[in-house]
Amino acid sequence: MRRTLRLLANVKPVRYLEAGNPTGLTGLYTHSSPRSSLLFLYSKTLDKLKEAPESSLYRQSVEAVTKHRMAIVAAQEPPGYKEWQEKAKKMLSDQPESFKLSSNANIDGGKSNIVYQNGQAFMIRHTPSEKDSRYEEWDGELDEGGELEGLRSEEEREDLENLFNRQPLELSDKVRWDPEPQMTADQVEEIETKIGAGLIEEIVQVAKSELHLANIMMQAKPWENLEEKPVEGQWTYFDRNAA
Repeated sequence: MRRTLRLLANVKPVRYLEAGNPTGLTGLYTHSSPRSSLLFLYSKTLDKLKEAPESSLYRQSVEAVTKHRMAIVAAQEPPGYKEWQEKAKKMLSDQPESFKLSSNANIDGGKSNIVYQNGQAFMIRHTPSEKDSRYEEWDGELDEGGELEGLRSEEEREDLENLFNRQPLELSDKVRWDPEPQMTADQVEEIETKIGAGLIEEIVQVAKSELHLANIMMQAKPWENLEEKPVEGQWTYFDRNAA
């Protein structure tokens, strides 16, 4: 009995981070799906680096760091992730018409995009936020006041009856997509400790910046020879003479 109680005492409740809560850093809030975001950003960065030659030192260094961090993030698999993944694959195969396949990360309307990067498939789902009438611009329509009081004609009563009896339209392409299982707080802390770049939300921001820089570097092509050759000794450090 004592042994059972001791085992139960060592069981800690599973903790999760609530998305949208303040992180303690100004303007940075708890990320809703940091794992999938990081895997997508890292995969897209690796795919972009393929445009550079393998001999490029920039490609070699960034690939090494990106693959190392990607392995750390991928190793922290949320509870129930495999079951969710199988269910998601089945939904994609059963209702392919409800999803949009693309090779980039463009998001439009409320559609779901399946983006393929570096041999992996990622789901990007965007739900449009509800509009607040207080911030909508006036469309120029005149305010004709409230409804008229008194008796209605037969045509007016028929219009009102059709209005109140109107049935909502059923969307044929509406898909109920279960969100990806969240990582536990301990898993998030494990990633933060191993990567050592601050909170996981900061790591996501760094991954975005690295991808943006990779796009710039692919345009600049720093591995190519300079148009103007440097003078002899321009890149040579000054030697300290110990005379």
